[in-house]
Amino acid sequence: MSATETPSPESPNRLAQATAYFLKFSLLFLILLFISSVFEIILASSDHNLKSGILSLIKWASLENLAFWLRIALPAYLIFSLVYLVSRSLAFILSNLAIILFFSIHLLLIYYYNTTLVMLGGDIFGYSLAEITQTVGASGTLAIVPVMIFLVFISLVIAGILFIRKRIFFPPVIGLLVPVLSAAYIFVGWDENVQPKLETDFETKLAENKSEHFYNAAYRHFEPELYETDIYAESYVKNYLAGDDVLEPVEYVDEFNYPFLRKSTGHDVLGPYFETKQKKPNLVFILVEGLGRAFTNKNAELGNFTPFLDELSDKSLYWPNFLSGGGRTFAVLPSIFGSLPFGKTGFMELDQMPSELSLFNVLQKNDYQTAFYYGGNSTFDNMNRYLKANEVNRILDEPTFPEAYQKIPPSAGGFTWGYGDKELYRYYLNTVADDTIAAPYLNVILTVSTHDPFSVNDQERYNERFEQRLEEIGFRDELKEEYSKYKKQYASILFMDDAIKEFFEAYSKRADFNNTIFFITGDHRIPEIPMTSKIDRYHVPLMVYSPMLKRTAQIESISSHFDITPSVLAFMHEQYGIQTPSENAFVGQGLDTLRNFRNIHPIALKQTKTDFRDFVMGNYHLNGNSLYEIQPDMKEILVNNPEKKAELQNAFDQFRRKNEQIIEGKKLIPDSLKVYGS
Repeated sequence: MSATETPSPESPNRLAQATAYFLKFSLLFLILLFISSVFEIILASSDHNLKSGILSLIKWASLENLAFWLRIALPAYLIFSLVYLVSRSLAFILSNLAIILFFSIHLLLIYYYNTTLVMLGGDIFGYSLAEITQTVGASGTLAIVPVMIFLVFISLVIAGILFIRKRIFFPPVIGLLVPVLSAAYIFVGWDENVQPKLETDFETKLAENKSEHFYNAAYRHFEPELYETDIYAESYVKNYLAGDDVLEPVEYVDEFNYPFLRKSTGHDVLGPYFETKQKKPNLVFILVEGLGRAFTNKNAELGNFTPFLDELSDKSLYWPNFLSGGGRTFAVLPSIFGSLPFGKTGFMELDQMPSELSLFNVLQKNDYQTAFYYGGNSTFDNMNRYLKANEVNRILDEPTFPEAYQKIPPSAGGFTWGYGDKELYRYYLNTVADDTIAAPYLNVILTVSTHDPFSVNDQERYNERFEQRLEEIGFRDELKEEYSKYKKQYASILFMDDAIKEFFEAYSKRADFNNTIFFITGDHRIPEIPMTSKIDRYHVPLMVYSPMLKRTAQIESISSHFDITPSVLAFMHEQYGIQTPSENAFVGQGLDTLRNFRNIHPIALKQTKTDFRDFVMGNYHLNGNSLYEIQPDMKEILVNNPEKKAELQNAFDQFRRKNEQIIEGKKLIPDSLKVYGS
């Protein structure tokens, strides 16, 4: 029988024909998956540096695609056969449309990863249409070349469909191999040892099937895991390290009604480093977009592209092994200033943000003035909503800038994030009164220059500065060629560093400088420069600089954004007598100032608004179902330790259960504490 013959109406015969036709469609699907992966790897090789080699990447990508194909083949066969028994033509129409639609989305996911180096998952559901449009417009992903590539590939898909319909035929008995193999795979599984063994996290993700990641993440978003209440509570505070290191003890007050409410520890670890003055100090937080440890300060894995920050760190309290709370900007304000849980898609996205204690509102109750400065629009990520809930006195963002200030050069699509770092700092200095008699202030500055598309004013100057920096670092010619693929990223980093230098030069001439403490950290690491490990996305520096410092220190122990507010409030209470609550709902317990490498904190990390699969405890990092041991240089080694893995999973599940209770409407603090908070 030819492929074009009319089938017999008998069900057994129609089922046999359905089996034969499904084999054709499924093989075409597998071939197109292979072609798309080869295309993706070649595209990546032109834009990025591949350490593992193209052939190795193709091998692992092919295995990933084969596993994905086997996972979906059986359910796809059952659906196709049922439709075929009802209507042959309908089965063909739906199959054709499904393949075309699948690969249309698949190609977009491939291009998104190549552009952003971030796997698109359920986080797309955590952003509004306006925010998605803003992000896509900034990156310039809708350029003519990718559109042409997309059209060519879809034409290939359609041509493949037409070819197999008319030219290829398999006996039904061979067609049965596909659902049989799929069933075997589903019920037996895949050898755990058959996992990508690649040089960097970037390449491991490159080999992954982008569609499978997206659809799995989307499913987890709409059907989240349930966390039982019978979690081993002691796993959260147990002695898990060899030696004398233990987790900071936590004394919860009323977990049923207030999941995170606990006694304040009150440890002032910052006081010994500072000269105490009569007047309360000003606090200035500089939150640098994308400032990762990988390219800043001594022993940076990618080389030091921040010479001024390197110099400043020698005059500061410096934590080189510090972690952000999230992998995107959505987490930075709640984690630093409120030490807050994440909610479902970020604390600032909660429909009803519960009353909280924060550095903003506690200091405001102690006569501090507060302000937030941002070069972009503060409506992004609902930042303005969070700031207003905390009654921040002034929010100065893009719409408030006078016409005299120059915006970031627009992308190819005409989009600009707003005002670059130099203009932002100039705006700040022009609007903050230099008055030593005025009330003390807490000011927060969030930058944008080091965000995709990495355009800066005076671009040519910083492109040249990038070339000079390669010479200063002493890179070999082959490394220079590799780094040139990320010239815009590194040029924007050098611009950012220069901007901070000029900011401090100007600030040092102000009368209020000598009574000001500066906190400098990144909101996360720039993802558009390939990452070597899972922890790299969160690995940021923390510098605490002030003329009030009596001594400096490089502190090798691990802390996180969640630990900043507890330590600042303890410092302000002990050294300046400000009123602080005896109870709080902070996730963090305070900065660890031990100079040696260790970690006494359990740290939950959220990479995107919906990707919540990272947990650090002790020297271990749980990423999904994989366990890594963190080395003193913050590199990671994949380890097989079921007992340790279960320990971290139990602690992580407990945190997620508490976080889920906040999503469901549980309060953070009782009404009695609202005298401090908002």
